Amino acid sequence: MEHSKNDKLVFWGSFVALIATAFGFIIRAMIIGDWAEEFNLTPTQQGEIFGVGLWPFAISIVLFSLIIDKVGYKVAMIFGFICHVVSLVVTLTATSYNGLYLGMFIVALGNGTVEAYINPVVATLFKDQKTKWLNILHAGWPGGLVLGGVLTIILGAETSWKVKMLLLAIPTVIYFFMLIKRKFPVNERVAAGVTYKEMLGEVGGLGILIIAWMIFAEIFRVFSITASPVMTASYVALVIGVLFGIYVKSMGRPMYVFLLLIMILLATTELGVDSWVTALMEPAMGKFAPWLLVYTSFLMMVLRFNAGPIVHRLNPVGLLAICSLLACLGLLSLSAAQGAVLIMLAATLYAVGKTFFWPTALGVVAEQFPRGGAFTLNAMGGVGMLGVGVLGAMLLGNIQDTTIDKTLLEKDPLVHTQIMTAKSGLLGEYYSIDPDKLALTDADAKALVKQVQDGSKQIALKEVAVLPGIMLICYLILLGYFKSKGGYKPSVLVNLPANPKEETAL
Repeated sequence: MEHSKNDKLVFWGSFVALIATAFGFIIRAMIIGDWAEEFNLTPTQQGEIFGVGLWPFAISIVLFSLIIDKVGYKVAMIFGFICHVVSLVVTLTATSYNGLYLGMFIVALGNGTVEAYINPVVATLFKDQKTKWLNILHAGWPGGLVLGGVLTIILGAETSWKVKMLLLAIPTVIYFFMLIKRKFPVNERVAAGVTYKEMLGEVGGLGILIIAWMIFAEIFRVFSITASPVMTASYVALVIGVLFGIYVKSMGRPMYVFLLLIMILLATTELGVDSWVTALMEPAMGKFAPWLLVYTSFLMMVLRFNAGPIVHRLNPVGLLAICSLLACLGLLSLSAAQGAVLIMLAATLYAVGKTFFWPTALGVVAEQFPRGGAFTLNAMGGVGMLGVGVLGAMLLGNIQDTTIDKTLLEKDPLVHTQIMTAKSGLLGEYYSIDPDKLALTDADAKALVKQVQDGSKQIALKEVAVLPGIMLICYLILLGYFKSKGGYKPSVLVNLPANPKEETAL
């Protein structure tokens, strides 16, 4: 199918918009050390900063998915642009942890809005090859990590983190001017005449329960609305899920709910580790640690651009199973690797494993649940970001804090008593190093603490390797299901016009 100049510009404008979201991610990952020093952040607080740069993504992507067919893709694009600009201003003027948290919250809303329109747009433009083109679209993510990472590294350690944050403005301005005059296609679900309630029914009460629990658990924790955020969120989510299920007369498609749960593990394996990998590998790689994420992202970009033949040879679920195995082996190798050569080999294995996770998971949803339109597609991405933002990134920080607490108590109980302080988070009570107390200790104590901190970082990679292991089992179950049905086949909407209408330009 030949695409018009307008459609091609919409695709590449969407590609650049995804690059902008990646810029924010990579820059945050590379300047988190500067923030930790300037604002006195613990590892768990750093994890919370990573997390809030991700989980609010779900709020905007889910809300816009509910209304995007009414307001149009261009309105979503403009809102995302405004969020990116406002977040820059808030972050650059931050004077505390709270200011950084707010800035990252707003940028995550913008990122969610970007994916709320780019995924359904591309799935509609390339409805006969959804998985292939979603992979090519999502090459913009690692491409942005490479470009943003290289620019950040070139600026050097002596350059203020504020100057590095300003890099985000470059792709933001570019995608705005590429898309502001474009006409966007009407979603294939709308073109096929599938009703709004039928779309909601694909996600159903159970799907909404999962989404609502993670959103409210984090909101209640952040704003201290209740003494028991997890339990209160459970009650609220249950009520919302039941009422939603009654309204749409569906608790959700079982396979879709299963894929939602897998997405939490998938997102943590990819984005959770990416958030931390620079800091985690610093003890082993020193000043070259930032290049590790740039290298793995470059591999991902190249492989995603060439996803077509791979997807054609392997069905999407089979590809996800193989990737899960490779990612598991890669993380285990990274946790044990010593020396630059072994680290790069392990990182290569991990990078190949995680390459096709996100876009292929979206491709499976787009191909199996086209009646869900933008909602099923974007709710999947939203749950992924919620999973890594609320639980995943924080989990990696918490593993380090817990490991430091346990190891230091065993090695030197006196130093442990002197420097550890109680903290609380969504994962419960934990103990973390108090930098002010550490500063008052002698040189031997500081050396011991650094040794324990360095050891905790690779332990975190080893423990998180269990997640892709679980994913492998889940995808093998899905492969068995599709085999019993005669093999993997995309679901096709009937009554779909060959040339769907376009949205009216603003």
